[in-house]
Amino acid sequence: MDELTYKKAGVDISEGARFVSLISPLVKRTFRPEVITDIGSFSALFQLDVKKYKQPVLVSGTDGVGTKLKIAFMTGKHDTVGLDLVAMCVNDILTSGAEPLFFLDYFATGKLKPEKAAEVVKGIAEGCKQAGCSLIGGETAEMPGFYPEGEYDLAGFAVGVVDRDKIINGSDIKEGAAVIGLASSGLHSNGYSLVRKVFFDIKKMSASAYISELGTSLGEELLKPTKIYVKAFNAVKDKVKIKGMAHITGGGITGNLPRIFPANICAVIKKGSWPVPPIFRLIKETGNVPEDDMGLTFNMGIGYIIVTSQAESNTAISILNQAGFDAFLIGSIEKGGQGVRYA
Repeated sequence: MDELTYKKAGVDISEGARFVSLISPLVKRTFRPEVITDIGSFSALFQLDVKKYKQPVLVSGTDGVGTKLKIAFMTGKHDTVGLDLVAMCVNDILTSGAEPLFFLDYFATGKLKPEKAAEVVKGIAEGCKQAGCSLIGGETAEMPGFYPEGEYDLAGFAVGVVDRDKIINGSDIKEGAAVIGLASSGLHSNGYSLVRKVFFDIKKMSASAYISELGTSLGEELLKPTKIYVKAFNAVKDKVKIKGMAHITGGGITGNLPRIFPANICAVIKKGSWPVPPIFRLIKETGNVPEDDMGLTFNMGIGYIIVTSQAESNTAISILNQAGFDAFLIGSIEKGGQGVRYA
């Protein structure tokens, strides 16, 4: 019987080492001054600047990219899903008013291809730069026979900090408050099981097909990375009083906005108060998807919501627009009832 090695069993440790050498420059460019370890340690150390906060509260979140990864596999384009991963995590912790500090990733695959994995990390590093946080660690798991050939999975973990007296939790939202919607870049990272069913299972469309109403190929549209809203928050946080924030992911506005409401209030969202990107109409018409199901599955063009007073809403919108984020007054808060209704 021939000798059986770990490499013959499907895991090449030398490729893992080569992968680390490929990503090291990308990762180091994300380091904030508080990072006090280098790449390759068993754990990562981040020195919290306690002088900056009176009562620092750590805020954490974890998420993945979901079946959007299938589009990356189909197209062979892997440099944007890492940005999605960061966005899904930091946008969540941002809703508490937290400053993202650092990020860790988990990359799992059947057979490690260092160049492909480095493209994924390139996107993660870009997302961290946009969010102002450091990519301080991660895990690369090579598991032969566990994943289909050429495929991988991603998970991410973000940690931020906020002063206890500056936590934003929605408790200050009252009748008459304004609901400001920030535009999404498109689908972001939710609803892709339905999207793939519509375009690739039912209609048998090609990811490389050019769609005139989208102005790009179907694959390029579906891979548009999730927008990160950290810079939007930073632009307005000291200029207006923010009463609550919501990250609009799976469940849409209907499912996510009420998560920040105190008891006995509801939101009235005005239809037509923001431009809906054409990808959503294409999904609806191509798949004959009911209107209600669209709103419960997708963000419909609003990726993030900030609630302020009506008096400060115009100021907030102006600041957000100047910061490069399309923002719209999309509704208001009413007393009584629950959830979201559309008018």
